Amino acid sequence: MATSLDSLPDPNVPDGVCPRRARQQIDLILLAIEALDLGGSEAILWASRELELQDIIKNRVVAWRLRATNPMRRNSQRQPLSLIEAKALVMVICHLAEQLATVIRQLLLAYEQLTEKQLSLDHSPRLANYLERFRAHFRARMNPKRTTVMAYDDEKLNQLALSLLSQLLFYTGTAGTQRLWNSLFDGEVA
Repeated sequence: MATSLDSLPDPNVPDGVCPRRARQQIDLILLAIEALDLGGSEAILWASRELELQDIIKNRVVAWRLRATNPMRRNSQRQPLSLIEAKALVMVICHLAEQLATVIRQLLLAYEQLTEKQLSLDHSPRLANYLERFRAHFRARMNPKRTTVMAYDDEKLNQLALSLLSQLLFYTGTAGTQRLWNSLFDGEVA
């Protein structure tokens, strides 16, 4: 699996660690996956084994520690997220996004149809369920005392959840890992 990790270029970032925005984005995308898939945290471990990344994402505790590098988290870790760890998480995200592509498309189609008909999002039980789970996960895991977290009311959380769905769909397919990886460092690299 080293070749797959090597296919993602090392950006020129200070100390070879992921910038704050990249850490936040990775964790938020994983949060969307968890809201889509009730076994999302278990799926992260399954995908790491499937992709032969268990040397990097060894168990639940390690997966939590990697995600807790997001400074928005309640129990944020001050440890940096290395580029190799970020690459592993990106590969897991894209692998899971491919597995969930049909569900993601259905939810985005439901959103599009509701918007065209000017109906509220709760007219699609499946979409409403995803949004409710996303909001619950976000509130349970993010630090409510952080200014960036305080800015998210229900409407903004719904917008974030829908935006993450669109991003996940964009990361499916053959160049998905490169698209996600490049987006994490867009504007961060000199």
